[in-house]
Amino acid sequence: AGNMLLRLGRQLQHNRQITRARVGHLRVQPTMATVAAEAADVYHMGQNTLRISRSALHGGIRSRFLAAFRERMQQHGVAAQPGVVLLQGGGPFHVYSTDGELVFKQEAYMHYLFGVGEEDWYGAIDVATGRSHLFMPRLPDAYAVWMGPLKTPTDYRAKYAVDEVHFVEDLAPVLRQLLAAQGAKGEEGAGGGAGAARLGPLHVLQGTNSDSGREAPRARFEGEAGFDVQGEHLFPVLTECRVRKTPEEVAILKYANEVGARGHVAMMQKAKPGLMEYQLESEYLHTVYSTGGCRLPNYTPIAASGPNGAVLHYGHAGAPNDRQLHESDMVLVDMGCEYYRYGSDITCTWPASGKFTPAQRVVYCAVLAAHTAVIKAMKPGVAWPDMHDLANRTMLGELKAGCVVVGEVDDMMAADIAALFMPHGLGHFLGIDTHDVGGYLPGCPPRSARPGFKSLRTARLLEPGMVITVEPGCYFSAALMEPALKDPAKSKFLNADAIRSYMGFGGVRIEDNVVVTDTGAQSLTHVPRAPQDIEAVMAGGKWL
Repeated sequence: AGNMLLRLGRQLQHNRQITRARVGHLRVQPTMATVAAEAADVYHMGQNTLRISRSALHGGIRSRFLAAFRERMQQHGVAAQPGVVLLQGGGPFHVYSTDGELVFKQEAYMHYLFGVGEEDWYGAIDVATGRSHLFMPRLPDAYAVWMGPLKTPTDYRAKYAVDEVHFVEDLAPVLRQLLAAQGAKGEEGAGGGAGAARLGPLHVLQGTNSDSGREAPRARFEGEAGFDVQGEHLFPVLTECRVRKTPEEVAILKYANEVGARGHVAMMQKAKPGLMEYQLESEYLHTVYSTGGCRLPNYTPIAASGPNGAVLHYGHAGAPNDRQLHESDMVLVDMGCEYYRYGSDITCTWPASGKFTPAQRVVYCAVLAAHTAVIKAMKPGVAWPDMHDLANRTMLGELKAGCVVVGEVDDMMAADIAALFMPHGLGHFLGIDTHDVGGYLPGCPPRSARPGFKSLRTARLLEPGMVITVEPGCYFSAALMEPALKDPAKSKFLNADAIRSYMGFGGVRIEDNVVVTDTGAQSLTHVPRAPQDIEAVMAGGKWL
């Protein structure tokens, strides 16, 4: 165990040095005088927050998307009719039948291409010319009283760095003009009324999110019957583009990780027996907003103490982080924050007492060994299921050394023993969405039916630019362990006394956000991981 901790300590120190070098390049923030003179398209949340040029971010994304889309059109023999891409942005989130609204979040594909922060907009790209168009709702004068000054299309053209901004009422006429300029011809009298031409192609989203099983939002608008609407090409191309992040996107994800790490360290330093779980959540949310401008978590915060740590998605409305921390608890906190719609997803686990017991250390170090082994092995060309396999094997080997399981690791893998301890997948793509898109697109490796592996959100080969979470875990869930202890095919690998001693322990999960590079992978997450570092921070030590 001592040699294992020494190896892990050296690897973690190396990872920390890399992380400091990466996040340290974020440029010094400007003074208040220079803020006022910044370009209108720059997004920020004040001093000491990351500044994002929308023209660089979204302009670069649109250029990359157009190249990929035109290539697909060429491959399908329809390049002579490029058409127009149309996206519909999100609308307000009403609380059931009331007039109360949740804080608006832009639909992910709309944000990806255009960065629009307001409700009920449309975005279009002329595939032939590459010119970008936005369509804004025409708001009543009363809007200025309740919501703030009315802005003009010229204001928004500068803010979003697009070629043209129109009103939504002009959407159909503008689309007809763009398609007519391409020489598009349609069937006379179809859709748009007698003598009208059904122009196209008008490319809209049509596809299924493989994480949720829900359909992507297809653009709908008044007058659409007059267009040749096609859904075959846009979804796969745009989704595939989102899989590999641009350098500008990675910079935002780095920032969200930097801010999120502050929140996790703040929780460690505040924690003590007697606190309520929601007080940890409160500390995190306060820290990421007050120090980094991250107003919202990008998923429901999990602050799971003791047995709650075995509940994978604890923290929901039916279990709202409402247990009191006890001296003997391990505390699993899974929280991320969002900046400009891009998020972090970080999990730390630590003892409520501030000191690991021998039993806690066995499980924690087994997960940490798996976590470290995976990040070290990640590189382009590696299959993600192989990384899940590596995490399982590493963790089982360490649990065997800790006398929690018995037998040969190969035999345990064949019997799917690892899935009893880690029923979820190793990780998922991360970006605008916490479970970002592109895991199981057509042509990608299919989902496995094997326990544990079937929960993987992708089975793809790793590629440079992918950002993916690495989050091995070890849980003692009665729902899984009790049936396994009664099953001779599985119980022979389980030390029943040890397993029962851990019932009520909860679980351990360690999660970093990792970007695949040309030669390997680098973690964007800089939080205490080694047991000695966690204990030092919880005792009041600083973490840089």
